[in-house]
Amino acid sequence: MTISPKLLDPTNHALVLIDFESQMAFAVSNIDISLLRINTAIISGASKIFNVPTIVTTVAERSFSGPVFPEIEEFYPIATSGYIDRTTMNSWEDVPAYNAITGTGKKKIVLAGLWTSVCIVGPALSALAEGYEVYIITDACGDVSTEAHERAIERMIQVGVQPMTSIQYLLELQRDWARQETYGAVTSLMKRFGGAYGVGIQYAHTMLAH
Repeated sequence: MTISPKLLDPTNHALVLIDFESQMAFAVSNIDISLLRINTAIISGASKIFNVPTIVTTVAERSFSGPVFPEIEEFYPIATSGYIDRTTMNSWEDVPAYNAITGTGKKKIVLAGLWTSVCIVGPALSALAEGYEVYIITDACGDVSTEAHERAIERMIQVGVQPMTSIQYLLELQRDWARQETYGAVTSLMKRFGGAYGVGIQYAHTMLAH
């Protein structure tokens, strides 16, 4: 039995959440903001459940971009998580952010944030250039237009970045429903944020309990 080394697991990667801030969200038009917030909650909750090294970085938080999404604050409160604020659009060019990301010691890096064509493309291409494997959670990224988002994703895929979605990220970490130590937390997260899938889980749990 061979398990692909391209699959993510809780110990082989770091998650970087970039610029999920009010000002950055105002201009997003490629995805409904409610759905973006839900997907952000799923990946933030997933990384917390599985103890994935997670870096939250912001740009000009106090002077321009404003606070991070409450869905991130819920799982990674600023008081205990210590967000890294930058002036650079490319997180890879900010020394504290770069040191935090590379300091995890993980060779796989998963990115999500705003905007796809600027603040995601920059660190994605830069990390690739340094030999990291890079994954993008495409439905937890937003941009000023569908064109901007899609061209950015295409550009990254062409050079080797691997796309995935928020629920895919969660389930790739769980991988086996027999993993009881995380089963309850994963299904509870989906009941809250998983849309129709979450309602299905609620239905199954309720009917099986009868």
